[in-house]
Amino acid sequence: MITCCLFLAALAALPAVGRAQDAASLVQQVRAKLEQVTDYEATGIMKTDVSFLKVPAAEVKVYYRRPDKLKIKNQKGVSLVPKGSVSISLNNLLSGKYQVIEGGTDNINGVPLKIVKLLPLDENGEVVLSALYIDPARALILKAKTTTRESGTNELEMTYGRYAAYALPDKVLFSFNAQDYKLPKGVTFDYDDGTEKKKTAANAQSQRGKIEITYSGYIINKGVPDAVFK
Repeated sequence: MITCCLFLAALAALPAVGRAQDAASLVQQVRAKLEQVTDYEATGIMKTDVSFLKVPAAEVKVYYRRPDKLKIKNQKGVSLVPKGSVSISLNNLLSGKYQVIEGGTDNINGVPLKIVKLLPLDENGEVVLSALYIDPARALILKAKTTTRESGTNELEMTYGRYAAYALPDKVLFSFNAQDYKLPKGVTFDYDDGTEKKKTAANAQSQRGKIEITYSGYIINKGVPDAVFK
């Protein structure tokens, strides 16, 4: 009787084990596609939507080098990225060690997606949990939600086109906590002091900020010098 019960319990556990293996396999496919890119330099237009600031659209250059180097600079050479933007790079999310957990299904614009959650094994790391919304047919991440210790939850949405084979998006939308948006030294923007309703600091902090980058082109695997990331 005991042997029979153990056998039935093992059978019941098989679907869960199979799903976990499928999720891990899918993450490996995504990772393999991302790892085709050692480095890139990209050009594009960045729009910043922070409720209490008037930030004009800017031409930007985005530099990346594996595994975790990322720099975004506007035409004046100033980087305008909020704290916690580690999650703006998919490579950063997949570069560490983590437990892969099956998270169900979803769809975006009619595209069926598999949700995979990554639980980092480093308990002291900045990232607490990531949820990836993956198109299994193309092994592409269309959306990622990342919970961090200091910056709350950030969201990243990607639209692919010409560079889908390299898992590089034509457009990204990064959503973050507005209170984490820090202006670089020496840079000033107009505050929205409102002819409309004036926003208090508490109201501003409750808002979500957004950064949208539409890429016009990439230079892939041609090398990016160290000086760019300083």
